[in-house]
Amino acid sequence: MSRIHGRTVAAVLLAALLTLLPLSSDAASCVPTGPDMLGPYYKPGAPVRQSVGKGYVLQGVVRSSMDCSPVPSARVELWLAGPDGGYDDAYRATVIADGSGRYRFESHTPPPYFGRPPHIHLLVSAKGFATLVTQHYPETGKVQAVFDLVLMPGK
Repeated sequence: MSRIHGRTVAAVLLAALLTLLPLSSDAASCVPTGPDMLGPYYKPGAPVRQSVGKGYVLQGVVRSSMDCSPVPSARVELWLAGPDGGYDDAYRATVIADGSGRYRFESHTPPPYFGRPPHIHLLVSAKGFATLVTQHYPETGKVQAVFDLVLMPGK
């Protein structure tokens, strides 16, 4: 087999081809976000607001699994247990993603309850996409997190 500077021609051609491919660090982020349980405390119609408390910020980008493009105007409904471990309307919100698909939500750090780890529920919907129900689990001691949400095209 022919060699160029100690490498086979096939290896040189492969390296050249790889430089032409549109590789992106976002490629892995196009994997659809995994679903999680809705739970018994979902209540539709949460008010549009970006905060239900202070101390923990959750933010990210809503994207399409087809091409990683942002999904502007996606509705992100969030609900979590209050500091006492109970659910009520004071800890429910709907955030609308901006033109770049970005969303931001602030709350208290959710407490554990009934043996469940701290978590924030999310229901994400957008025209042309399947509705996603998932949960975010804050890391102990962290006061903020990035949680990108990748939606699958719907019917």
